[in-house]
Amino acid sequence: MATNKLLSLLLLIIVSIITTSSVVSQPSITPSFRRAPRFPGKFSHNHNFKQQYRYETRYFSQRLDHFSFSSDLPSFPQRYLINTEHWVGPSRLGPIFLYCGNEGDIEWFAANTGFVWEIAPKFGAMVLFPEHRYYGESMPYGSREEAYKNGTTLSFLTAEQALADFAVLITDLKRNFSAEACPVVLFGGSYGGMLASWMRLKYPHIAIGALASSAPILQFEDIVPPETFYNIVSNSFRRESTTCFNTIKESWDVLNSEGQKHNGLQQLTKTFRLCRELRSAEDLANWLDSAYSFLAMVNYPYPSEFLMPLPGHPIREVCRKIDDSPDGGGILERIFKGVSVYYNYTGNVDCFQLDDDPHGMNGWNWQACTEMIMPMSSSHDTSMFPTYDFNYSSYQDDCWKAFRVMPMPRWITTEFGGHDIKTILKMFGSNIIFSNGLLDPWSGGSVLQNISDSIVALVTEEGAHHVDLRAALPGDPDWLIEQRTTETKLIDGWIQNYYLAKKTTFNI
Repeated sequence: MATNKLLSLLLLIIVSIITTSSVVSQPSITPSFRRAPRFPGKFSHNHNFKQQYRYETRYFSQRLDHFSFSSDLPSFPQRYLINTEHWVGPSRLGPIFLYCGNEGDIEWFAANTGFVWEIAPKFGAMVLFPEHRYYGESMPYGSREEAYKNGTTLSFLTAEQALADFAVLITDLKRNFSAEACPVVLFGGSYGGMLASWMRLKYPHIAIGALASSAPILQFEDIVPPETFYNIVSNSFRRESTTCFNTIKESWDVLNSEGQKHNGLQQLTKTFRLCRELRSAEDLANWLDSAYSFLAMVNYPYPSEFLMPLPGHPIREVCRKIDDSPDGGGILERIFKGVSVYYNYTGNVDCFQLDDDPHGMNGWNWQACTEMIMPMSSSHDTSMFPTYDFNYSSYQDDCWKAFRVMPMPRWITTEFGGHDIKTILKMFGSNIIFSNGLLDPWSGGSVLQNISDSIVALVTEEGAHHVDLRAALPGDPDWLIEQRTTETKLIDGWIQNYYLAKKTTFNI
């Protein structure tokens, strides 16, 4: 796939620059390196938000650098969404539910985190959605263009700075509300889930607990096998149809062979109804890779529009399209029909644009080239993707070309831990829920076993990417209803224990 693959989930897959090309001979689509697929936050700027929950939009002046005493650096306005409608107030120690903003527009995450909004009235909680720096409207230096200008202006885009933003914001907000004693519970999904768990560990005096949904905090260095992500994606297709799995697996060689033919790129452009002529078969391979990976993330049992308008069990529908194509149809025509379920389920798209960020200057690319280094590989025996071994040297070279920075692959585990996590967190951690569905390819990099009585793993066989954080629906399966009930009980336990501790301290 591509050397210039862009990242996403929490969330994320990579696409290349598209320009017209007259090259006849193309290299193999097997890449020299692969960055981790993007988390879903890449889609936040593509949606027209329908504000289904009530909140007020405010801005807080944040320091650009929390870890220096320089007075030369500017501040920036951090956007946050707040709702105090159901909050019982400081006199009753009303809790504050804070969602740790991800790599995208905070309104998109607020619209797709119905669980927090739905349980807040039961707890008499304030709801707070702070936006992650360098995303949405929370741009340093006055604009996205200036903030993303070069490695110097982007240097303050880190998870550490983002957590400090959340900590400073909530501390100031509590002071203004005379709510210093009110307990804070953290929520987050995907990258936001990672931030929620890390914030609980780094700032235990600020938050009493965290629900970290689909949070791959172990997807670094050699903690989990690098082929884990693509194996899970592949298994999601194989469980629906072995024929579908095999067709996709065979399609990469066919795609590469077609791209090497005279006028092959023009034919591929026509077959896949692309808006502009392909530069290489690689670009198209990345586009397909993105679809398969995101389909695995949002393989929900009901229709959704989280990433794209999709039917329930979307992988099942993709495989039906691939398997049911007429015998006369070629393998690439069948692949196109299948992938159209993801890219054009509504049938409203006339042609497809492969690249949504032609310069590659997006925030997650920067994070992935500095501290969020998540090695990815694909195995010939278990994956439906081309065989590939992660090559750190190539990865490093690409990041240098893009940003003139050298990745720090061991920094995240140095800062937040990850190795031997069961022993370490059992010794000093508490009050974290790691929730995962095994259909979600990011689950392989998360915590799937209980660590202690208060650091628990809620794992569901049929769950996909942070499905538990989404709004409740009439057709929700029993296992999902039970999971949310368990999460609510655990959160209530944290709050009640906090109240008891405060009462005991006061009586003393």
